[in-house]
Amino acid sequence: MSEVREQQQKTIWSESELPARPPEAPASEPAPKPPARFQPVNRQQMVWRAVDVEQLLEPEHLVRAVEGAAGRAAIDPRVLISLWVYAYSERVSSAREVERRCAYHPAYPWLTGCEVVNQPLSDFRVDHPEARDKLFADLLAALSREGLIGLEQVVHDGTKVKAAASGKSFHREKTLRAHLEAAQERVRAMGDPREEGGDRRTQAARQRAAREKVERLEQALEELKKVQAAPRARAEKSQRRVSETDPEARLMKPSDGGHAPSHNVQISTDVAHGIIVGASVTQDGHDLGQLVPALETVQQQMGRPPAQMIVDDGYTTRENILAAADRGVDLIGGTREEDSAVGRRGLETRGVDPAFYPEHFRYHPATNSYTCPAGKELPYRTTKHDRLGVERHVYKARAPDCRGCALRAQCRPGRRGRSITRRELAPQVAAYVAKMQTAAARAAYRWRAPVAEFTNAWLKAKLGLRQFGVRGLQKVRCEVLWACLTYNIQQWFRLRWKGRLAAVPA
Repeated sequence: MSEVREQQQKTIWSESELPARPPEAPASEPAPKPPARFQPVNRQQMVWRAVDVEQLLEPEHLVRAVEGAAGRAAIDPRVLISLWVYAYSERVSSAREVERRCAYHPAYPWLTGCEVVNQPLSDFRVDHPEARDKLFADLLAALSREGLIGLEQVVHDGTKVKAAASGKSFHREKTLRAHLEAAQERVRAMGDPREEGGDRRTQAARQRAAREKVERLEQALEELKKVQAAPRARAEKSQRRVSETDPEARLMKPSDGGHAPSHNVQISTDVAHGIIVGASVTQDGHDLGQLVPALETVQQQMGRPPAQMIVDDGYTTRENILAAADRGVDLIGGTREEDSAVGRRGLETRGVDPAFYPEHFRYHPATNSYTCPAGKELPYRTTKHDRLGVERHVYKARAPDCRGCALRAQCRPGRRGRSITRRELAPQVAAYVAKMQTAAARAAYRWRAPVAEFTNAWLKAKLGLRQFGVRGLQKVRCEVLWACLTYNIQQWFRLRWKGRLAAVPA
C-alpha cells in the first residue's frame, strides 16, 4: 500500500514543475462576407401579359358604384362621366393626370375596359352645361327615391374658394389699359405666321396666345366697370381692381383673414343625410343677396322649395325674410339685434345707476317723446334703419337740461345729453324675431354649424376644392358641380351601396 502511494507522489508534479504550454495561435480575422446580390431592375424592356380587368379591383371598390359595369368597347359619355367622378373623389382635377392614370391605375383601366381615351377630357368637363345640370337633377331624384332627401330642413351656407389667379395680377384701370396697349402692339408686330419663315406651328401658337391675352385684358376692363359700379367699391378704393389673368375673379375676405382672389361658392345641404341639393357660384363676396337665388336653385333641382331653410345671420335681411315668407319657406337664422344683456353691461361699465336704465324712461305717444326719471324731456330726433328693416327711433335730451341736472352723476349722460332708442319692427320681421326666441327655432338653428361645416370640410379636404384649377366663371361653376356630384355619390355609396353589397351572399 505504501508503495502505491509513493508511486502516486512521484507522478504528481508541482505547478512550478509543469512543462510550458505551447503558445496559442493568434485569432484570425473573420473572412469578409460577400456583398448581397440583388436582381437589377431592367426598365428597358416591354412586357406582354394577360390582364383580367374584372380582377383589378376588389368587390367593394368605389369605382364599381360609380360605373356599375366594367369597360365598354367604345368610350361613351357615361364612361367619361365616371372617369371624372372617380378622379374628383381622389382629388384629381387635371385632365392630363386622368389620362396618365388610365395607363397604370387599376380603377381607371377598369372603367374604360383598358380602352384608350381618345376624347379631350378637359373639353368634356366644361361642355354641355344643360346635360350636366340634368345629370345632377337626375341624381337628386334617385337619391330622393332612396329616401336620402326629405327637404324638411335645408342648411344653406357660403364658402370662399381661391381662384386660379395671383393677387399680383389685380390692377387698376390705368395699369390694365397700359398692358392692353402693349399686348395689342405685340399682336400687330407679330404679323402673319404664314408669311414668315421658321416653325409656323410655333409662331401660330405664340400669336394665338398673344390674341388671348388681348381678349382677357379687354374682358378685364369690362369687369372693372362692374366692380366700380358696386356700392362697396365706391367706398373702398382697394376694391377697384381686376385680375388680368382671371377677370371674373374677385378679391374677397376668406375665413383666415386678409384678401385673396376668390369665388363665393353657395351650398344648400339637406339635413336628413347631408346630401347637397343646390350649388352655385357668385362674384359677390357677401351673402346678403344669396338666399333668394339659393331657394330658386333648390326649386329648380328638386321641383319644390325646402320646408325650412337654416342660415346664419349673414343672410337675415328684411328682403330675405319677406322673400322666404312669400315662398312659404320657414326661415331660421340669426337676428343681428342688439343683445339687451350687452346693452346692460355697457350701462354698468359707464356707471349708470339702475334707476336710469331705459325701462324707467316713460314714452308719450301723443308727443312722440320720452321723459327721464328726473322729469326731463327727450324729444324725437331721428330714425335709423338696419339690415333687418328695423326702425330705430332716437330720442335725445337737450344738453343744457342734462348739464344742470342734479342727478347727472347717476344718469351719466354724454356731452350732448342722454339718448335712448325705441325699436319698431315690420310685422313680418317682428314675427321672425319672436319665432327665433322659441325653443323649437333655437333647436333647429343648432343644425346649421355641423351640417354646413361638414359639407364644406368634405369638399375642401376630401375633394381638394380649396383652389380652382380653371379660370372663368363658367368653368368654375362646372368644377363646383362636378365636386358636388362626386360628394353626393360618395354619400350614397357610404349610406346605401356598401350596405347592399354586404347583404349579398358570397
